[in-house]
Amino acid sequence: MSKTRQAGSFSDGDVWVRTHPVTYLHDRTDEEQSHHWHQLTYAASGHLELEVLGRDALARALIPPDCAVWVPAGVPHRETMRAPVSVRTLYLAPGVTPSGAASHVRTLAVAPLLRELIVHVTREGALDGRRPAHAALTQVLVDLVGAAQPAPLSLRTPSEPRARRLAQLVADRCGEDVSLAELARQAGASLRTMERLFVHETALTLGAWRRTYRLLRARRLLAAGASVSDTAFDVGYATVSAFSAAYRRHFGHPPSASR
Repeated sequence: MSKTRQAGSFSDGDVWVRTHPVTYLHDRTDEEQSHHWHQLTYAASGHLELEVLGRDALARALIPPDCAVWVPAGVPHRETMRAPVSVRTLYLAPGVTPSGAASHVRTLAVAPLLRELIVHVTREGALDGRRPAHAALTQVLVDLVGAAQPAPLSLRTPSEPRARRLAQLVADRCGEDVSLAELARQAGASLRTMERLFVHETALTLGAWRRTYRLLRARRLLAAGASVSDTAFDVGYATVSAFSAAYRRHFGHPPSASR
């Protein structure tokens, strides 16, 4: 069981959780933002993308239905809504901190109990620590978020200029049969140098980084209604079977389940 602060010890004012439910009927990209409170954004339907900016930079993390993203207070980020999308955002006071979730952005699989709690808290509008029932709900929320399993939906982007150029080339030429050595050369360094930079900054080899990028992009295409075969070729796989096997290994289910 995860260790969390007990509800009675929260001391950041009377309101511990605020909510912001919203549905977008058109695509929208917000400007860069950060908040004084922690943010938990849950995709009830549709999907959104989140780009974390600054020192903890990630490529856009894809948040499909029944997943969520935890953004600690003070972390600059930008959200893109892929309409139609319905999101439920909870803002937790700085002292309301799930164990292990305070210092970095996390993409989370939302279990049924956590999903129902998010929906219930959203209906409440806010949780006031002076009310025993709200204090208890806050503690359960903290425990469930702290215990939530990570979802393989995000990808760190390197900050070193040559490595960042290579990451952009990989994205721009996602569906092309072009070698990593050639892309590295175009970005201004040898393949060996790029391998070292990517492992140092992303904890992934260059090949693993490209594969992960392709699969995350594939999930977005599938969520938008693309067929499995079209998606496989669009992200650079020569056969549907190879794509399906890689997709299942990464996400734990076949690509057809993401449509």
